[in-house]
Amino acid sequence: MIQCIVIDDEPLALKQIATYIKKTPFLELVGQFESALQSMELVVNTKVDLMFVDINMPDISGMDFVKSLANPPKIIFVTAYSDYAVEGFKVNAIDYLLKPVGYPDFLKSANKAKDHFESLINRQIKEETDKKYLFVKSGYKTERVCFDDIIYFEGMREYVRIHLINGKTLMPLISLRVLEEQLPSDNFMRVHRSFIVNLSKIVSVEHSRVIFEDKVYIPVSEQYKELFQNFINSKSLG
Repeated sequence: MIQCIVIDDEPLALKQIATYIKKTPFLELVGQFESALQSMELVVNTKVDLMFVDINMPDISGMDFVKSLANPPKIIFVTAYSDYAVEGFKVNAIDYLLKPVGYPDFLKSANKAKDHFESLINRQIKEETDKKYLFVKSGYKTERVCFDDIIYFEGMREYVRIHLINGKTLMPLISLRVLEEQLPSDNFMRVHRSFIVNLSKIVSVEHSRVIFEDKVYIPVSEQYKELFQNFINSKSLG
């Protein structure tokens, strides 16, 4: 989930963007403010991934506010003035929305942000696949997860739920398809459109189901059955 705030001194515009954030499945609204100064404590002291910021505001403009931050979140500017676009991209804004903002344009910008965060995760996974662990960003924390502690991955639309041997789960913002491309194939295998399993954790296979400890059952779909059966055959005796 991408943690978002919106800053706009126009109450109607503030409400509109906040509503758009709430209706977008991969975004979470964690704050809304009528001035940049009101948002300062939240931005500096808590986790904010993405800010939707108006530019022309009293006290301090959205542009100056972003420039004042040592480690700003990613930015999408929302303004009625098109002449700030170039300056906006100079501060690495993901996008620039012109008021009035319709939901289709908002969603397009939100998807750009989602792609950005996914690419960061993908890059991190690529760096870690030669090792025996991953760093997984889930909620407000980034945790190191050893491959040997993973039982299986479960795809959940915009997220993946990672099931660990201690019963704990993590939910990073990444698709199962992207994750599959980055995992080492000698450790993990896709057995269903919604599941990737840790091959070393399989206890038994029965009636097209993979069985783990504690009677955890994962289905093997027709699409992946032949590949999975080839793996089983390669490890079988007799």
